[in-house]
Amino acid sequence: MANSAFAQVQQSLPWSERMANTMLTVHKDTITYSAEKKNAHWEYEMGLMMKSLENVWYHTGDAKYFRYIKQVVDQFVDDKGNIRTYKIDDYNLDMITPGRLLLTLYHETSKEKYRLAADNLMKQLKEQPRTKEGGFWHKKRYPNQMWLDGLYMAEPFYAEYTAMFGPSKNFDDIINQFAWMEKNGRDDKTGLLYHGWDESREQKWSDPKTGKSPNFWSRAIGWYTMALVDVLDYIPANHPRRGELVAILQRIIPAVIKYQDPKEGCWYQVTDKIGGKGNYLEASGSSMFVYSIVKGVRLGYLSPAYMVAAQKGYKGILKNFISTDANGLIHLEKTVQVSGLGGTPYRDGSYEYYLSEKIRQDDLKGVGPFIMASVEMETFPTLSIGKGKTVMLDNFFNREYRKGFTGEKETYHYTWYDRKDSGYSLWGKVFNEYGAKLGTLEEAPSAQNLKNASVFIIVDPDTPKETPAPNYVEEKDVKVIADWVKAGGVLVLLANDTSNAEIKHFNQLTKAFGISFTNKNRNMVKNDQFEQGKFEFNNHPIFKDVKKIYVKELVTLETKAPAKPILEEGGDVIMATAKVGKGTVFVLGDPWIYNEYLNGKRLPLQYENFKAAKYLTEWLLKQATIKK
Repeated sequence: MANSAFAQVQQSLPWSERMANTMLTVHKDTITYSAEKKNAHWEYEMGLMMKSLENVWYHTGDAKYFRYIKQVVDQFVDDKGNIRTYKIDDYNLDMITPGRLLLTLYHETSKEKYRLAADNLMKQLKEQPRTKEGGFWHKKRYPNQMWLDGLYMAEPFYAEYTAMFGPSKNFDDIINQFAWMEKNGRDDKTGLLYHGWDESREQKWSDPKTGKSPNFWSRAIGWYTMALVDVLDYIPANHPRRGELVAILQRIIPAVIKYQDPKEGCWYQVTDKIGGKGNYLEASGSSMFVYSIVKGVRLGYLSPAYMVAAQKGYKGILKNFISTDANGLIHLEKTVQVSGLGGTPYRDGSYEYYLSEKIRQDDLKGVGPFIMASVEMETFPTLSIGKGKTVMLDNFFNREYRKGFTGEKETYHYTWYDRKDSGYSLWGKVFNEYGAKLGTLEEAPSAQNLKNASVFIIVDPDTPKETPAPNYVEEKDVKVIADWVKAGGVLVLLANDTSNAEIKHFNQLTKAFGISFTNKNRNMVKNDQFEQGKFEFNNHPIFKDVKKIYVKELVTLETKAPAKPILEEGGDVIMATAKVGKGTVFVLGDPWIYNEYLNGKRLPLQYENFKAAKYLTEWLLKQATIKK
């Protein structure tokens, strides 16, 4: 009966969560292939799997995935940043991949051990043997060789580390790795990239003239395309060479799509040998390609026309590779365990070699990309809601500072780029999942700088105790913002309790729309008595099927026409909206959905802040009529 109930729940979930839940069930304590009696160790498969679970966490707000990631990583990293089973002297790029989780955990916990461990991995990259032009050797024991796999193993970590800690000159090195790999590994006839390249031409698998390996392996190309779309998350938008990576992606993806099986939509183990004797549709490469295409389209690197191939590919993955067991757990079939070049016994890169390697159920190299592809596919239907719309977040009236990772002064607290509990980075991801772009306004609002904003959010204006010389809302700001709202803008005003927000001047703005913050604070939660911060809904017009949310230490509201309350409790107005001209205003006396109350790490499960944030985001974007 329990299994039947579990299976029923599983079937109601999106594919990303179903597969993630399989992994948490099968790998209860750590990530390893227990059936093969392998010991858990620090390596790329674990890192890939954990990164896919991180994606599900950000997609759902369910902190069980975060807790699992932390549990697994903590099995390897001690308080001094030493990594169990890791040997820097191997100079193996495969060992860099889990470093991405170290950076996530450093953001989330501020524990120095994660920074120290990440520094150890960065030390390896600084010392990694290189080809004559500067490309990383895949491993010390594979001298003079660049493999496509290595771009995913090292570059996303390298890019994120550089974005956090610098120096910015590393971005050129990162871009060069992709450029050199394409230059040395590309086949002009097909547009595909060969699995490996040997600068020395000493390997038996390498072409004596070009150094290229003899065949195209789908997973290797998939590693490369995934690395491209992930690294672009961290290359600054104004970097002069960012376009080079986009151009490489735009060259490789059309080539990949040419070799998609026309009937099943998936890709073969040996990419270009469609229907070749012994060749087979393979799960990991297919999942990697779908992930790369959909993410590339979502972020504007690729034409939306490529979604036809991605949707066909994903449908083919579900048809050809997904099975369900008696307990309702889904499994991924037909992932090749490994394919390499050289080594002992020697792997010659021949067609026959690639077809000789074993396949495995739930191989992590397939499961991770399948989860990532599923998250992207589940996100895609909502992108049209925010397409062409920009969400501008004020960083003028709210402008607090802290010391950054490298000791520099940086703004934080309710900002898109603050990934700690104090930030709005998760809300920013929700807006992105609805297709909207994010912006930050660091100066006083004007008709010019609000012109292309669809939604404008002002949260928690500073008091003198927070900022020595705060920027207060003035009459000229009220006029600019009110005119923008009347023209169709959507304004979100989020205060705080009266001891933590500047209410007097902020009220000048809210009163323009018939709303005032009072002097009454409520939901002053003591410690973890979460019930003191609850509000309940029943078929709310914005929050739909959400039953309960958590909001603490807020200031209440008063309303008059054109405003109206949309949440009241105990005689207090908690939330209000107003229709003004063509625009809309939403007001709440608390910052509410910052990371601490979206990421699930603190709140009990019955509080649905993450779901509520999604509904609010959707509603705000649907009200917005201004597009760029």
